[in-house]
Amino acid sequence: MDWARFAQQLAAMARDLLAQESVDATLTRITASATELVEGCDAAGILVLRGTEVRTLAPTDRLVVDSDRLQERLGEGPCFDVAQAETDERVFRIRDFTVDQPRWPAYAPAAHRLGVGSMMGFLLYTEDEELGALNVYSRRPGAFTEASELAGWLLASHGAVAFSSARTQAQLEQAVATRHVIGEAMGILMGGHHLTEEEAFGVLRRYSQENNVKLREVARRVCEEGPLS
Repeated sequence: MDWARFAQQLAAMARDLLAQESVDATLTRITASATELVEGCDAAGILVLRGTEVRTLAPTDRLVVDSDRLQERLGEGPCFDVAQAETDERVFRIRDFTVDQPRWPAYAPAAHRLGVGSMMGFLLYTEDEELGALNVYSRRPGAFTEASELAGWLLASHGAVAFSSARTQAQLEQAVATRHVIGEAMGILMGGHHLTEEEAFGVLRRYSQENNVKLREVARRVCEEGPLS
């Protein structure tokens, strides 16, 4: 492992991640970087759990999606374990899928049939939140070494910060956009029905509650279709 070259590549990746314009673009850059920077990596993806439901983000290969679906169906697997908030495990490495894996007796042989030879996973986390797991795959048994594991961990550390930052930025932008739409809808109601600001907001809120529709969606309808009937 040429660590001097790796450090240069990692620094370039960190700058590139901050330049991405969306959460999806950031995640795509993270998984692409895994295939570029982690020796032995043929494919990578990010697994996020919502309860027992699995979401696969930015997969670089169909193998990643198939593995995640398999873990969801079986309710077991290394990525599945690492992505769960209650586990203390932050890094794992399975060296060889051609031998028995007692911890995942159903998943391991099925994953091998999919074409997985070895794999690693890294919890994506910051001090405030756990975001999912970055998982890297090789079709060859024994492809990942301790150097590969360290490289993956360093990449995941940078990736988690970029993921969290991109998501926060997206949430802020959505909040600003929502506030703008609600303000515009209130203006329409105030002008059309001679309401005060407080009364106009009350109309939007009551409609939202009574019809089980998000306030943002109610405001959007007002802006597009006019006052509520």
